[in-house]
Amino acid sequence: MKIGVCKETADTRVAAVEETVRAFKKNGHEVFVQAAAGAAANISDENYQQAGATVVPSLKELLATAEVVLKVQPPVAGGDNDEVGQLRSGTVLVATLRPLTDPALAAKLAAAGVTSFSMDMVPRIARAQSMDVLSSMASVAGYKAVLLAANRIGRLMPMMMTAAGTIQPAGVLVIGAGVAGLQAIATARRLGATIKAVDTRPAVKEQVESLGAKFVPLEVDHQQAQDAGGYAKDLGEEFYRQEQEIVAPHLKGCSVVICTAQIPGRKAPVLITEAMVKTMLPGSAIIDIAAPYGGNCSLTKPGQWVEAHGVSIYGPENLPAEMPALSSTLYSRNIATFLNELIKDGKVNLDMNNEVIKGMLITHEGKIVSEATLKALERQGGKP
Repeated sequence: MKIGVCKETADTRVAAVEETVRAFKKNGHEVFVQAAAGAAANISDENYQQAGATVVPSLKELLATAEVVLKVQPPVAGGDNDEVGQLRSGTVLVATLRPLTDPALAAKLAAAGVTSFSMDMVPRIARAQSMDVLSSMASVAGYKAVLLAANRIGRLMPMMMTAAGTIQPAGVLVIGAGVAGLQAIATARRLGATIKAVDTRPAVKEQVESLGAKFVPLEVDHQQAQDAGGYAKDLGEEFYRQEQEIVAPHLKGCSVVICTAQIPGRKAPVLITEAMVKTMLPGSAIIDIAAPYGGNCSLTKPGQWVEAHGVSIYGPENLPAEMPALSSTLYSRNIATFLNELIKDGKVNLDMNNEVIKGMLITHEGKIVSEATLKALERQGGKP
């Protein structure tokens, strides 16, 4: 098949690196890459050509040629940089579409006749782990968040014995022990900090403790705390108020807080109030990875550093894009594994008995076929 790799307009990552191109070529596919698609990830057009790809000068030419289009971010719909309008009917699009938060885009893709798959809808099953973009990118985000915090605070992370006396280690609180949270714990531990972690799911206690952190339990049973896919559930405003009360005493004495608590398709719960920020040590830092979904701290502003009550609060909108070379490699491996599942004998095989394909398919033949996306669209008052 003819596979096209787009240059992102709002990201430094790219959906396929050289090793991915070589793998596609080995499987008999033709690969077309938009000029400068990999520049921010340190991959030149010449690198792609050496790997066997054909570099095309424009998105228009790429989309006119490709049968399968690969992207990192969702395509732009409307405006001067309209990408959805350039997609041909029948094109297969694979990208991180976020259909639960932006179902209106799915409606536009359906109207354009595009068959779309969303990389953030990979089912949480064992055999799909190698396709799980959320986990790959969350690992990068958790790691980078700790480094940003360590660079911001006015103290050292590890305990040190010096001629001037002993320096105590920095205290770190991680809110949410999913993939990003666990990676944040591991990174802070490597830097020598003392760590506590809070999560609604008792099932993560063993993982938290195995990484050297203290688990702060919340009184929620396993069935209440997570859904069938293992994600945290929305537990309601009263529960989050109670959680604030549990978190509050652990903020005192902390130099770093990493916030990662998110609910798929929902606004992130506010777990740190302004009053709680006031109790933190001067010079402390909060890195709120949940910022794109509203943030876990009430003072978070997406994409900005905020100084409040002596505390630096940062709401990164896209931490993986701050490490584009590594993130692109991981993302492209995920997407290549998915294409091996999707393309059989040179053709797209929409096997709806395959739970991976069924779970990731968002639009097909002019319709939104994802039930979760349809429900999200209905909640937002849109029409399929």
